[in-house]
Amino acid sequence: MGGVRLMVVDDHRLLAEALASALKLRGHRVLAAAAPTSGSADLVVSRAPEVCLFGTASPAAPGAFDPIARIGRERPQVAVVVLGPVPSPRGIAAAFAAGAVGYVRHDERIEGVERAMLKARAGESAIAPQLLRGAFTELLNPAVQPDDEGRRLLRMLTPREAEVLVRVAEGEGTRLIAAGMGIAPSTARTHVQRVLMKLGVGSRLEAAALAARTGLLARAAAHAGTTRPATTDVPGTTDVPGTATDAPGTATDGAAPRGPYIPAQDG
Repeated sequence: MGGVRLMVVDDHRLLAEALASALKLRGHRVLAAAAPTSGSADLVVSRAPEVCLFGTASPAAPGAFDPIARIGRERPQVAVVVLGPVPSPRGIAAAFAAGAVGYVRHDERIEGVERAMLKARAGESAIAPQLLRGAFTELLNPAVQPDDEGRRLLRMLTPREAEVLVRVAEGEGTRLIAAGMGIAPSTARTHVQRVLMKLGVGSRLEAAALAARTGLLARAAAHAGTTRPATTDVPGTTDVPGTATDAPGTATDGAAPRGPYIPAQDG
């Protein structure tokens, strides 16, 4: 079987050129080695190789395979094989949905890449069975995703506590929370403590970080129906009388400017 007419594109030019050189030594005709992948469709469409090796470091990123879809529309005879990291099921699905005919791990030996190229040129799918097994295993037994965790945590909070969490993440202290929600400071403090307890964290900063990381913060804002207007802190201005930090031992009426997303640490 003769050498394959191919192109190698990758987000990293050095990787594209190294792979192209290795394949040339094995008797294949490399029409071009190009980077980045986002601008590769024009070149592939104009050169019309038999196979395009498409390297990406982020197969699950939105739009990662848009160039493959365009190649499929304008040059359907070009077989595209994706070279990527250990993929998620979403990454593999996105590659094949865009029109790729193969998926090979970045750490595959050159012989494995060559086998995938030859299968792709012959019109066959080129993906290692173990990759398919791993993908289907994860699809059937999915790990908890951040969005799922955020939904689970939100179910533990009342609407009032969800609003308190949003305010904590915005850096409001107890007195400011109380004023904004129309409740007593002692009640606001109780809400804060319940939020910390339910989330299993020991401080407001930890609560804010957990909420942002899991997607809970966005869900809490929607769940609480809290629409917070954007504010610009100007020295000397205040939202309500009382300190924003509400630190123990302070009794000043002038509020310090609120720094965004730095939760106050009062009890």
